[in-house]
Parts: sequence; C-alpha cells; structure tokens
Amino acid sequence: MRVLLIGAGGVGTAITRIAARREFLTHMVVADYDPARAEAAVASLGGRGDRFSALRLDASDRDAVSRVLTEQNCDVLLNATDPRFVMPLFRAALDAGAHYVDMAMSLSAPHPERPYEECGVKLGDEQFALAGQWEEGGRLALVGMGVEPGLSDVFARYAADELFDEIEEIGVRDGANLTVEGYDFAPSFSIWTTIEECLNPPVIYEEDRGWFTSAPFSEPEVFDFPEGIGPVECVNVEHEEVLLIPRWVEARRVTFKYGLGDDFIAKLKTLHELGLDSTAKVAVPGEDGPVRVSPRDVVAACLPDPATLGDRMTGKTCAGTWVKGTKDGAPREVYLYHVVDNQWSMREYGSQAVVWQTAINPVVALELLSTGAWNATGVLGPEALPPRPFLDLLTEYGSPWGLRDGS
Repeated sequence: MRVLLIGAGGVGTAITRIAARREFLTHMVVADYDPARAEAAVASLGGRGDRFSALRLDASDRDAVSRVLTEQNCDVLLNATDPRFVMPLFRAALDAGAHYVDMAMSLSAPHPERPYEECGVKLGDEQFALAGQWEEGGRLALVGMGVEPGLSDVFARYAADELFDEIEEIGVRDGANLTVEGYDFAPSFSIWTTIEECLNPPVIYEEDRGWFTSAPFSEPEVFDFPEGIGPVECVNVEHEEVLLIPRWVEARRVTFKYGLGDDFIAKLKTLHELGLDSTAKVAVPGEDGPVRVSPRDVVAACLPDPATLGDRMTGKTCAGTWVKGTKDGAPREVYLYHVVDNQWSMREYGSQAVVWQTAINPVVALELLSTGAWNATGVLGPEALPPRPFLDLLTEYGSPWGLRDGS
C-alpha cells in the first residue's frame, strides 16, 4: 500500500513511527506545508525510514494534492491536519481516485437563531453529501478514524454486535491524569481543534428527537476512569461520534463528554470572551505594515507544540465508550476503553501519549484496508465496518484494550 500522509505534526510523526514497524506499507510520502517538519519526521525513523519520503505540500491546494496522489501512485490519502483542511483534502482524494482516511470531520456551523437547541450544519455534513460520488467511484472515505472519533466508534459497534441485545445509551467518555511540568497551561492536543470542539454547541442524539444541541460544558458528571486515573468530572463537548454512531448503531441516546477540569474550561471561556477563539483574520501591526492573522492561530503559536511536551509529561490518558442496555433480558452496563501511559509511549516510540493514542488507530485501519479485512465503498464511519478484526489487530500492535463490566 502506498500512502500520502498530509500533516507532519505530533500525530503525523507518531503515525510514521508506528507504520514503520509494519510490513503492509510499501511507501509513505510524508507531506507538510513546512518541509522541515516532513523531513524531520522521516529522519527520526533512522534505519526504518527507507520506505518513507518527504515533500512540501499545501493542504488547502486541492489540485496540487490530487496531482501528488497521482504522480506518487498513492492508494490512500491519510489526513493528519487540522479539520479546516478536511474538505480540500477529501475532494482531492476523490478527484484522484484514491481512498481517504481522516481523524476528524468537516466543520460544523451553529444554528443562526437557536444555537443551543438546534443543529445548524453538523460535523461531517459536507462529506456525507458527497457519499454517492465515492460509491460511484468505488472508493472508500473512512471518516473519523482516530481514537475519538475512531476507536470509540469501533467500541460502540462491538458492544452492539457482541455485548447487548438492546442499547439504551452510548456515551463516549474521555479522561486523563496527565500533568506537564513547568507549564500552567499546555494542552496535550492541538489547541486549534480543542477550541473548535469545546466552544461549539455540543450535539446530543436521542432516538425520539434526533440530533439537537445544548450549551457548552453542559450536564457535568463524575466518571471513574480505570487503571489508576480515577474520578474525573466530564462535560458535554461537540464531537464526531454523536454524529456517526446513530447512523449505524441503534441506541436511544448518544453523548460525548470530556474531562476538561474547571481551570481549562475557564481559560477556554476567557479566550471566547476576548474573541481569541475566532478564525476570522484581523489586521495587526507588522514590521512592513499591517498583517492579517487569525486570533486562534496566534493562540496556537503562543502555546507549546503538543508534540514537544512528552519529556515533561507524566500520567495516563483514557479513551472509551460507556454503554448501557440489556443482554438476555438483564440490565447491563460496560465501559470499553484504551489507556496509554505517557512514560511507555515516550520510551517505546518517542511520542507523547495523547498524540500516539490518536495515531495508532488510522495505521491499524490502513492495514485492514490493505489486507481486505475492511472492504467497502462510500463515506463511512468506523462503526460501519466489522469491529473484531480492528480490536484484534490493535492488540497485535502491542496496545491492548480493556472492558470493565458493571452489570
């Protein structure tokens, strides 16, 4: 399999380190707007890097991306960029007749009059609108194939197939006890993406109502995470699973809640109140006259790169899917989860826990596509495909998952 990976940040670099250990990969072209980042990702592989090459590529340039896919004879485009680049990359893969995999979906837009009650443009709407073209072309666009969304969706499908007869609620729950020495505020994942998902109206799904929204950080609950992480307060956040799971899994209610903490929430609210979460460019003074920049991009530039925090980080991160329903007429409640210890991921791969946990899942998916264990066309989420091959291969990669049965 020949893959064009676009984005050589923390997640993209972790993808190369994981994929370099697997035989299914024939070649991976690592592309980034900053060629030094792409070259550094390949160089860090050392003797394992003979199947990798680096080049400069602008993710917003649909024609250029399509041309590289064709020239490099790539089977798949793997998108490891911010969600703002989803649509040009998605369309470029369609133009070139390549398969497509991403870890986040096309952006949402709040309802213009009732943002905290009704959905406007939902996450992924732009991609699903083109599903027919992907089916006609005989190609697969596998969307939301990170850890959350991604592995969390695989867990939902597995629960529906093997653990439950009827499902009352599926709730993705994310929590960690990670700390970063020397920083009062150092997000472990892209702040651009974090702002997007945390400050947009969260989406909830209910069988009788369909999709609807609530206020950011609503419905706080304390969830007890496994493997020593313990109780963490989680709140509603906009996330792709709520838009994906109900399309293929029957459940009366679907939610996503994230363990952010009061201090993190307060800082996000302050950014919003100051307008620093905006993506609209504003004019600021520069050495050669006014320069137009996005406030959100400035915030991202002022914070440490999450990929560089691993040496200062301690603790574990947990992604998982809580499911409540019935099996054989009896109530059942389970939490399917995946925990990564930062000390382990740094020692084994040189990548901090959060980016590594995100990165492993698209690599597993690529291997399943290369062997034919996953074989489909159209625009699909992970829960549309058989879960057992994925979970078995994830364990083979040396990263097992867990199940806590609370029945």
